[in-house]
Amino acid sequence: MRREILHEGAGQLTYEIREIVKIARFIQSKGQEIYWENIGDPILKGEEISPWIRDIVKEAAGESISYGYTDSQGDLEARSFLADEVNSRQGIDITMDDIIFFNGLGDAISKVYSYLKRESRILGPSPAYSTHSSAEAAHSGYSHLTYNLDPHNKWFPDIDDLESKVKYNDSIAGILLINPDNPTGAVYTKEILMEIVDIAKRYDLFIICDETYANVTFPDTNWTFLSSVINQVPGISMRSLSKEVPWPGSRCGWIEVYNRHRDEEFNKYIESIISAKRLEVCSTTLPQLVLPKILGDKRYKRHIDSRSKIFSDRAEEAHSILSKVKGVTCIKPRGALYFSVIFEDLCDNGVLDIDNKEVEEYISSQVKNVPSDKRFVYYLLASTGICVVPLSGFYSDLKGFRFTLLENDYVRRNMIYSTIAESINKYLNN
Repeated sequence: MRREILHEGAGQLTYEIREIVKIARFIQSKGQEIYWENIGDPILKGEEISPWIRDIVKEAAGESISYGYTDSQGDLEARSFLADEVNSRQGIDITMDDIIFFNGLGDAISKVYSYLKRESRILGPSPAYSTHSSAEAAHSGYSHLTYNLDPHNKWFPDIDDLESKVKYNDSIAGILLINPDNPTGAVYTKEILMEIVDIAKRYDLFIICDETYANVTFPDTNWTFLSSVINQVPGISMRSLSKEVPWPGSRCGWIEVYNRHRDEEFNKYIESIISAKRLEVCSTTLPQLVLPKILGDKRYKRHIDSRSKIFSDRAEEAHSILSKVKGVTCIKPRGALYFSVIFEDLCDNGVLDIDNKEVEEYISSQVKNVPSDKRFVYYLLASTGICVVPLSGFYSDLKGFRFTLLENDYVRRNMIYSTIAESINKYLNN
């Protein structure tokens, strides 16, 4: 073409969670059953939606209004409900004008980073959730900036590393938190959140906190919303229906904006996001209409408590098996739907036996010049059909992998965890 048309950040758009599907599909086409442990979709894994939630959605779908547009920022009743929920936590007061709906958090994340000035950077955690890290890197055209999560300290943020990155890089305009964290399952203490808020205040930054898994925190785990500790610091919380109803197909996410009028630059930035939503007219109407009815139902608390206990028990099952494997470190998660394992040492030429010769040749061609944990993941997939995601795919120098806690069948789940453990032993001792 007569002009270059590719955005400078296009090469940063990577999503290992779904990119591995191409490899899995080829292996599946050769007769291998695939165990999809890469994607956090409870519905794909067979979770049934509670009948009372289905009934609410069915009733709303029967109303003509659910087929029309809603307000550009979101349904007024839904926004008012969510603002009241925030205010009930005590810590900050907001109005429905501080709530903005999107077509899923992927849409929200895209908008939040796209409308930042290119030179303004967001410092995020490593391991990073790929949607955030890719969107932030793509908006700037440079590699994502990260602070370390410490696997030897419950995957908590390394506060010294975080502050050092902020102090010596004045392009950083904001700090990203994911709490509960994906991919590690960490849940941050109130004290850690307060330390990060203090850093943001001292260096005049804003905070983005992805709280997608706020209602998937395990029993006996103390959980704190950002809104409860943010004080006067500008901030954004990200929420959705995807993981807790669960309703990933609703593509319904929203942001809660805190202290937007305390900083004129931050307020202009939020206004630009709202303007972008007006250009789209609105986000999908139906899930917004039913949100107050579902989240406000007296049965909802029992619903989320029951699911949290289920995932906590599964994390315990996985930990009881994988913690016995020599050569890896695994920290039991305290929330979310995932479990991460780290290799203490991993060679660059390990292999696992693959029965199908064509698959073996294919995998050999795919593991040239890839990170060592990605090599393990591909061999695990080809030899067992278990599809996990390498930690290097989460913008991390740590070598390991993440799998989900979503498998509903106990026998199948136990087989998956045990097979992973056996495969690690074989791979490290070949």
